[in-house]
Amino acid sequence: MQAPRALRRPHRLETHGIVRTDDWFWLNQREDPEVVSHLEAETAWFEHEMEGTKELQENLFCELRERIPQDDASVPVRVRDHWYLTRTEDGKDYPIHFRRSSFDGSDTLILDENELAKGQDFCDVGARAIGSDQNLLAYAVDFVGRRLYEVRFRRMDTGEDLPDRIEGVSGDLVWAEDGKTLFYTRKDPETLRPDRVFRHVVGTDANDDVCVFHEPDETYYVALDKSTSREFVFITCDTTMRSEVRFVRSDRPDDDWQVFLPREGTHEYGIDHFAGSWWITSNEGARNFRLLRAPVDARGKENWEEIVPHREDVLFDGVVFFRDHMVAVERNDALRHLRVLDHEGNEQRVLEFQDAVYDASLGSNVEPDEPGVRVHYSSMGTPPSTLEFDLETGARKVLKVQHIGGGFDASSYTTQRVWCTARDGSRVPISLVRRRDTACDGTAPMVLYGYGSYGISLDASFSPARISLLDRGWIFAIAHIRGGSDMGRVWYEHGRQEHKWNTFHDFIDAGETLVDEKYTSADRLYCWGGSAGGLLVGCVINERPDLFAGAVAQVPFVDVVTTMLDDSIPLTTGEYDEWGNPHEKEAFERMLSYSPYDNVREQDYPDLLVMTGFHDSQVQYWEPAKWVAKLREMRTDDGVLLFRCDMSSGHGGASGRYDRYREMAMLYAFLIHRVMKRKGY
Repeated sequence: MQAPRALRRPHRLETHGIVRTDDWFWLNQREDPEVVSHLEAETAWFEHEMEGTKELQENLFCELRERIPQDDASVPVRVRDHWYLTRTEDGKDYPIHFRRSSFDGSDTLILDENELAKGQDFCDVGARAIGSDQNLLAYAVDFVGRRLYEVRFRRMDTGEDLPDRIEGVSGDLVWAEDGKTLFYTRKDPETLRPDRVFRHVVGTDANDDVCVFHEPDETYYVALDKSTSREFVFITCDTTMRSEVRFVRSDRPDDDWQVFLPREGTHEYGIDHFAGSWWITSNEGARNFRLLRAPVDARGKENWEEIVPHREDVLFDGVVFFRDHMVAVERNDALRHLRVLDHEGNEQRVLEFQDAVYDASLGSNVEPDEPGVRVHYSSMGTPPSTLEFDLETGARKVLKVQHIGGGFDASSYTTQRVWCTARDGSRVPISLVRRRDTACDGTAPMVLYGYGSYGISLDASFSPARISLLDRGWIFAIAHIRGGSDMGRVWYEHGRQEHKWNTFHDFIDAGETLVDEKYTSADRLYCWGGSAGGLLVGCVINERPDLFAGAVAQVPFVDVVTTMLDDSIPLTTGEYDEWGNPHEKEAFERMLSYSPYDNVREQDYPDLLVMTGFHDSQVQYWEPAKWVAKLREMRTDDGVLLFRCDMSSGHGGASGRYDRYREMAMLYAFLIHRVMKRKGY
């Protein structure tokens, strides 16, 4: 059996006088039987090449299943007068949702996702929203993977499903406080951009639902939310660099929506309402954001009172309100910090955590009259915990520690922070985990993971699957590169648009640092990224194929220029602030300089595994398909190049947990097998 070769069909593209020939442009024809046949041939080749790893995959699957409790339950969360929790049961792919009348009361079933998934290849339950009467449940379900949901309604007191159905919803669901009105968002049918908000009254025909807002600007995305006080519903219109919020009183859902503050310049802001005031998070004159307060009847900027000031070295990343306190989420040095303040901004305490690198985030804190704040905590070597900190005293209560089976012992692992000096002098943090008995002498294989886009930060959290690598002598590292917000807003700004090359250089420099400091060696170093992280992987293996023994690219955004020139493709127009508008020559040339597909060249490449989903709405399947086809033609080595297209999933991969376990086992088997195949292992 031979690797499939997609036919070359030259397609001429000209932009700004620059001519490109795209030989595999034709692979974007989703309905063409020849395209489907090619994708199936690639998957068949993948299965053929991975045949020798079947036993290893099964072992890895069993290890993962043994580590994760198959019968498990979340810590109950109070919403109004009931407590809600989610369970998983052995042998079942999907979660089951319950509620109780008290924290330790008996469970009443409200939704079993396994029942929804019967007969389906894919099932994703998106938003779930509980009505103000505490009996109506609205939930969104997607059976394709395209992130277009059907909203259904259920009475939780009787388990009765209502006849109401709403098709083609983007997933946001917010109830008004009148007990019967639900707001939801729809997407543009072509671009899949959330652009409209509708109002549905339970018991009426969804075809009669009223569109209460439409965002015509193709660079904006629309989202729904509700204030902490439950007195207001919000519509937020966001681009990368500016925002605008509208509001309506939640007990008067038929009223006209009001604009809180019109969009302008590069002003990003968000609002909440609590304790009789507006609370505004704003970056106006504050690159790392600050928190302000305004009277409900005087929301103009002239009435804004600063509560948490801007700091140059700390990103203000959110806040949750309680009766007498608030908890601020802040970020610096690629770590998240949680600070308890009073309502005037006076610091009460900083919540302390024990690991050198870790992930601490706010848990489900729905009711502001609760005496404690819920926090989710883990590190790369410490299993997840649900903690509760008393807001008055700071006393910590452990509500749950996730059990990890298979003989896992947290004391066998160590986490640490390594600093890389990038080529321009910037200090780039790297978080890593290894077994304590894994030598740092250059002999250990290593995975270096990265993302570096949209201001998204990577936190050093726990992965039960990762233990299978660590126990086989691997080291796992996360590079907190520019393009994320790991080191504050400036970290993001210096990794986008005209500064995008910093993202790729940081990752390469991080890899070189880890080799130089003997954590690994170039013939043992593997890079890994997904989506925009797949762009990262594609670029760095073009630039420095000698630095990596192999690479994994999941749902990779690799055909940057052609995709960004096509505004009919989902997400394109809203991405101009992130990457640039290629209809402008300077931006086009800049993007062309790093686009992985356009820069494949005749050279040796590392071993490569590429994964995608046929129904992916974020990164269309044809981007990795074209990239792999071009790599097969251009690479000069005889290394491994595998491409797997799941014909029943989208951007997030398989929906069932056991299918996800098998996907991870397959990915890890690829890495382990390639190391074993290399000379000297």
